[in-house]
Amino acid sequence: MKTITALFICILMATSQLNAQDAHPIIKTDSLREVIITSTRIDLPFKDNSRTINIITSADIKSSAAVTISDVLQQVAGVDVRRRGTGGSQADLFIRGGGFDQTLLLIDGIKMDDAQTGHHTLNAALPLEVIERIEIIKGPAARIFGQNAFTGAINIVTKTTLDNSVLATIETGSFGQLNGSVTVGSELENSTHLLHVGRMTSEGYTDNTDYDNSSYFLKSTFNKNKQAIEMISMFSERKFGAENFYTTNPTFKEYEETQNSLIAFTTKFQSEKLKIQPRIYWKRNQDIFLLRRFEPEFFRNIHVSNKIGAEANASYTSKLGITGFGIDMSKTYLRSNNLGQRQRFMTTLFLEHRFQFVDNRLDITPGVAMTYFSDFKFNAFPGLDIGFDITNNLKAYGNIGFTYRIPTYTDLYYTDPGTLGNENLEPEEAFAQEIGIKYNAQNFRTSLSVFNRDATNLIDFIRPNSSEDVYTATNIAEVNTKGLEFDASYSFKMNDFNQTLAFGYAYLEDDILEQNEELSRYALNTLKHHFTTRLSTKLFKNIKQNIIYKYAERTTGQTYNVWDASVVMTLKQVEFSITANNIFNADYIESGFTPMPPSNVLFGLRYKFL
Repeated sequence: MKTITALFICILMATSQLNAQDAHPIIKTDSLREVIITSTRIDLPFKDNSRTINIITSADIKSSAAVTISDVLQQVAGVDVRRRGTGGSQADLFIRGGGFDQTLLLIDGIKMDDAQTGHHTLNAALPLEVIERIEIIKGPAARIFGQNAFTGAINIVTKTTLDNSVLATIETGSFGQLNGSVTVGSELENSTHLLHVGRMTSEGYTDNTDYDNSSYFLKSTFNKNKQAIEMISMFSERKFGAENFYTTNPTFKEYEETQNSLIAFTTKFQSEKLKIQPRIYWKRNQDIFLLRRFEPEFFRNIHVSNKIGAEANASYTSKLGITGFGIDMSKTYLRSNNLGQRQRFMTTLFLEHRFQFVDNRLDITPGVAMTYFSDFKFNAFPGLDIGFDITNNLKAYGNIGFTYRIPTYTDLYYTDPGTLGNENLEPEEAFAQEIGIKYNAQNFRTSLSVFNRDATNLIDFIRPNSSEDVYTATNIAEVNTKGLEFDASYSFKMNDFNQTLAFGYAYLEDDILEQNEELSRYALNTLKHHFTTRLSTKLFKNIKQNIIYKYAERTTGQTYNVWDASVVMTLKQVEFSITANNIFNADYIESGFTPMPPSNVLFGLRYKFL
């Protein structure tokens, strides 16, 4: 830890001796006002949306001292990413105290949910080099996206192209980390292409925490001068030691391999008043788990899920406002030695309309999603968003909505010596409410929201009487969740260079009513207090420093403070970086029984071929 701290002090002192080169300016807070939120049928600028939405831009990502998308999302108050190890091998995604099965991940609007388990949500996470921005929609979003958006949704918007260029990256550091990637952009007469190939490896920061993770991504736009067709394809493979991911037995040496792939085709038909965007896609996920890494015959789970989908989203503008409507159909197939052979057909119809009154200062958007499941009953999720522009920069808003989630196949059918599924489970239901206020000015942006969620039939794995009992999937009678969130970002100039200070705070109170908390997994590890801050400074044109601080307090009583930092130096087409994580060597656990890595450092070199 002392070595890393001294190294950063020396680097910061050395910056005063360097001459200025080309700058990479930090994005202005003001520019977010016109970012179009693309994850909904009714496209709206960021400042006009009447929901709690966080936007992480590509510039924010570059200033985050993050290596994977899990690291980036941890810096957003109200988003709880519980990692098991590093390198993006496995992490669970939570929003506002919901479970990992209750948050929906999308890539360019394509739903990446997995019917087996929400543990696989972040298997679809993309490399940071191809991300344009991340849209985080908090609160019930079932009427917009469907049943998996129980507590929120995250949409990863990918870049269109890097023009005609090649970006090569190599990084090395603690625990034998070695990362390499190549990102290629090609702009042709009638098509554009973005290709990324990357690999991340490590010997591990402790016994059986090694990993070997690969990612491949291709985004192409064909016939762009007429009826453009966009294709996205991706494949990721992760192989990692899963020490104490699920047990505390030191002799097991758990091990896991996952694969995640996607291919999708999208086009758009648009006139002055009508926009229609159809899409077809295929998503596949594979998971192999060994309880004993070197004895596969001892206990092995193999799950392969396939999802084939087709959807069409549309909006129509009239004198009465904007009407959004759409249909989403999908068929899921699962093959598993533990869960059996399963399949499910699902159809969702969406309808919403945005009214505007009082010289367009008041907006009211009612909407509903109606879903048919082949193995569960038909259900509808109505909701309502209301916003009022107090001034051009200040907006008050509120929303209410019903939300719903059917059990995963793991909830229904999983079995091992310590866990038992329950095929008689009922779907989860909740009614959520939120009010908030947000301010957007040229250099300053802030928001404050308070929320409440009353849920019934939440699915948890319960031990009926004692610690010796098997955890059995059960519907909890009633759960109340309430909290508040505050975010702010301030951009200012110092020595004619852009500086940014951003921070956020989230408070959560999660009460399980009529339930013995000591026997429930749901009550454990909730993020009660969450504070994050990021300071991005530039004292010279070619030198940028970033410091990130995260404080967490969980309902178990565990608290921890984590400091990360990075220094980036740009000299024309070459970029040098040093990233340090957990600088002060905090000892903490985010999920289960797996301790997070101690202090570590990563050295990087990037070269852009023009």
